[in-house]
Amino acid sequence: MNQKTKNMVGAGVFTAIVLVLQFLGGAFKIGPLNINVSLVPIVVGAAVYGWKVGAWLGLMSGAAILVAGQAADFLAISPLGTVATVLVKGTLCGLIAGLVYTALSKKSKWAAIILAAVVCPVVNTGVFLLGCLLFFMDTLRGWAEALGYENAGAYMILGLAGTNFLLEIGVNVVLAPVISRLIHIGKKE
Repeated sequence: MNQKTKNMVGAGVFTAIVLVLQFLGGAFKIGPLNINVSLVPIVVGAAVYGWKVGAWLGLMSGAAILVAGQAADFLAISPLGTVATVLVKGTLCGLIAGLVYTALSKKSKWAAIILAAVVCPVVNTGVFLLGCLLFFMDTLRGWAEALGYENAGAYMILGLAGTNFLLEIGVNVVLAPVISRLIHIGKKE
């Protein structure tokens, strides 16, 4: 089998893993949000197959979030804002994780995978918060008030993204040795 075919098959396998994990992960809620358990294979796929595959895997994760109804509360407020936010955050987290890994892997594969594993949830959460600012602020102010938060910003950080972000980054960093080993196996170095 030639390298192009191997890469296509590998990207397909990672796509299936991302979709399964995203659909299964939707059942595990922490507060009002789901932990995006598909971030780990997005990082691994981006590192093994490059930033384009990372972007694809992130896009597929976002599509699964929308199809599974995990963004239903936001879809009711702004369908276009929700679709844009979910698809852009997924795509960018995979793309940037792949770029970070590629840029650093020649100097230190260990540092490259750790930083790619960190940057993925940082971008995912950062774009989510930006999407909240752009599309959902009026509603978030109401939710914040109803839940007793001082303001919408505090609600966004403490209520919507804080715990979710910390868990996502923790899972990614803890699994970094596994990610590193999978990359080694995937690239047969």
